[in-house]
Amino acid sequence: MKVENQKQIDAPKSTVWSVTEDVEGWPQWTPTVQTIKRLDEGAFDVGSKALIKQPGLPEAEWRVTALNPGDGFTWETRVRGIRMVATHEVKSSGTDTSNVLRIEMFGIIAALLWPFIRGSVRKSLEKENAGLKAKCEALATSQ
Repeated sequence: MKVENQKQIDAPKSTVWSVTEDVEGWPQWTPTVQTIKRLDEGAFDVGSKALIKQPGLPEAEWRVTALNPGDGFTWETRVRGIRMVATHEVKSSGTDTSNVLRIEMFGIIAALLWPFIRGSVRKSLEKENAGLKAKCEALATSQ
């Protein structure tokens, strides 16, 4: 089960990546994240972990499983029998940047709940990408 959202952002790819990579700053620009606390120090990299609280969901520990600096990362968590994998991709698109957010859910419980949660997952990705767009475009115009 997968949902994806893509948004064109009128800002340099480096700006979009910088905001994306600063996961502890996400609560400042997206309503889909209440708190994020990195559980390790140093560079954001494969193996990095963060504790994330999102509205209506239990707090969850996410671990980075793949990272291509400047281009994107994937992280995953397990909550109540559901394995969730989230991917963040930043792509150059002419003079602006395309940001792609993807959530995949695995497991029997995910399959049972999918018809009921697919719409809210889609809306969450739309809100997150809209917040990222607003933040990055504000940064780009202030530079």
